[in-house]
Parts: sequence; C-alpha cells; structure tokens
Amino acid sequence: MKTIAPLLLLGTSLLCHAETPQQIGQAYAQEASRQTPGFTASADRGKNFFRQRFDINAKMPACTSCHTDNPATAGQHAVTGKAIRPLAVSANGERLSDPAKVEKWFGRNCKEVLGRACSAAEKADFVAYMSEAR
Repeated sequence: MKTIAPLLLLGTSLLCHAETPQQIGQAYAQEASRQTPGFTASADRGKNFFRQRFDINAKMPACTSCHTDNPATAGQHAVTGKAIRPLAVSANGERLSDPAKVEKWFGRNCKEVLGRACSAAEKADFVAYMSEAR
C-alpha cells in the first residue's frame, strides 16, 4: 500500500499540477499529441481560432465578440455587459495560471461560442497565442 500511493501521485495528470500558462499549454499539447502524433502547438493557429467566427450563437459568434480583436485589451461580455479583463498573459498575469479555472473557462466558452467542447489541440494553440499576444 505504501508503494502504491507514490505511484498514484506520479500518475496524476500534468494539468493538475500546472501553474504557468506554459505548463498548462504543454499539458494540452501532450494530450493533443496522443490524439495526433507529432502535434506541436501553434500561436498562429491559436490566433486564427481566436478570431474565427462560428455563428452558433448570434450574440457570441466568436471569441472576439466579448474579448475584442486585441486580447491584450479589456473586453465586455456581449450579453451581460460585464467587464472582462484581458486574455493575454502579458496584460493580465493571472490569466491561464490556474488549471481548474482554465478548464472551466474552456468548458463554458467553447460550448457558448463553438457549440461544442474545444479539442486539446485547439486549447494548446489558444494558450500558445495568449502566452505570446501583446
């Protein structure tokens, strides 16, 4: 029993222990590479994803509907009008630093904007872009 506990701790997902945007992005990229061998996160794909229109939700057809075209600036929720702090890590040091919050954010926003859950590859690309955006 004493030897099982450390093994269980070692087997815990990297995402559960991630604390930086880079670690969180790495965890998503590792998950994506299990699904697509050779996958590498791309900030360019993340930027395109961020700006893409999905037209599933008329009030929020894109990430930019609430977050503006520049992730380094504050946004406003398209429905509630609530102020939203910048998404870019360079403008908001708290962004993408808590794995549970990141996953909750992706869960809610992907369903609202895309009408489905985001893939691990989309998440990895998005985190890569937000980590580099200025």
